[in-house]
This record gives sequence, structure tokens and C-alpha cells, in this order.
Amino acid sequence: MTERIEPGARPVALVTGGSRGIGRAIAEELGRTHHVLVGGRTAEAVAPVVAALASAEPFVADLATGPVPALPERLDVLVHSAGVDSSGRVADVDRGEWERVLGVNVVAVADLTRAALPALRAAQGIVVAINSGAGLRAAPGGSVYAASKFALRALTDALREEERGNGVRVASVHPGRTDSDMQRAKVAGEGDDYDPRYYLDPASVAAVVRTVVDLPPGGTVESVSVRPTRIR
Repeated sequence: MTERIEPGARPVALVTGGSRGIGRAIAEELGRTHHVLVGGRTAEAVAPVVAALASAEPFVADLATGPVPALPERLDVLVHSAGVDSSGRVADVDRGEWERVLGVNVVAVADLTRAALPALRAAQGIVVAINSGAGLRAAPGGSVYAASKFALRALTDALREEERGNGVRVASVHPGRTDSDMQRAKVAGEGDDYDPRYYLDPASVAAVVRTVVDLPPGGTVESVSVRPTRIR
């Protein structure tokens, strides 16, 4: 059983999409030193992660459709890891899909960040957006997802400059293809065989986030890209 630590004894981190994949790995990594608000859409999804951490609580919300839940007065780290994937050529993707993906990957991020800024300013905290290689370059069939990630990069670039005077740092982390349920579904949809040797371990992405968060406050990792060592 994990030994529990009282809330208030640690800096506070909120990780959206914290129930699985990259988000869960980040929650587990930050959970070594932080009190973690584990974000997810249902209490059932986040409960195992909360139980496994020494100091944690659920942060349950569907940020794409509902209001932002109450936030602490002080927030040291906000990690935006929740997101949805989408594939399809521009000629084939309808308006509803564009709105769905941009709503989750961009608008929900903006909503939560806006609500969290007072708490982040109070802590002189850091915002970490988990972006993608698709936020740096687009490929055929990836227009919707890439557009959302390019927009997320624009959001974080602007936020970084806006919040410098308030002491809030902002970082974009761009992982390459990472071993996850979402990635497995994507590869299956592409008709390819899945070989985990060619994908990042989510723990590798979490290690990058740890480096970004632990940098002394006088410096900011503005953007970092991490890709699998083995490339097909």
C-alpha cells in the first residue's frame, strides 16, 4: 500500500488526461514530489491512479463540454495531456470532426488555462502542453489533428510571452509516436503491424516533463521534441 501524504505538504500539479498513456505516466512521475490532481472524465477512470500515488486527488471533468471544476488557490504545475486523435484527408473530413478535435485539443486547453492562471500566478508556476510531432509538421491524412496541434503551439507561444511578467513559465513538449491505446488504434486504422520497439515509452515523455518542471525558475524550456530512437 502506498503511504499517504497529507495535502498541503507538497507543491500541487494538475495533469489532465491522467488516467492512461502519457498523462498517467506524467502523473506517476510528478507524484514522487507533488500532490497531483489526476484529471479524467470519470471517477472510475482516475481512481486507480489516485490510489497508487502518495498524495493525490481526482479532478473529474469533461473539459470539452462542461465547466471547469474548482481549482486550488495555488497551482505549481499544470500539464495539458488530454487530447483526441483524428485522421482523414481534407476532402473527407466534415465540420463536426473539425469542431470536435479543435474543441478538445485547443479550446478546452484555453478554458482550463484561463481558469487556472490566478493560481499559477500565485505560485509562479509552470504550464506544460503535451503537443506532438504533428504540431511541428503536417502529413497527408493528418490535417485535423495537425491543425489542432499547430493551434496549441500558437496558444502556448502567446501565453508564454503574456505571462513572463507574472513569473509563469510555459513549455511545449512534442513527443513522437508513443506507445499508448490511442497509438495502437491509430496504427490498426492505418493497416500496419504494431511493434512497440518503434514507439516511445510514455515514461520517456514523463522524464522530459520532469526535466522541464525541475528547471530552476530563472530559465524556461520553451519547446522540446522527443522522438523514438528507432525509426522505421
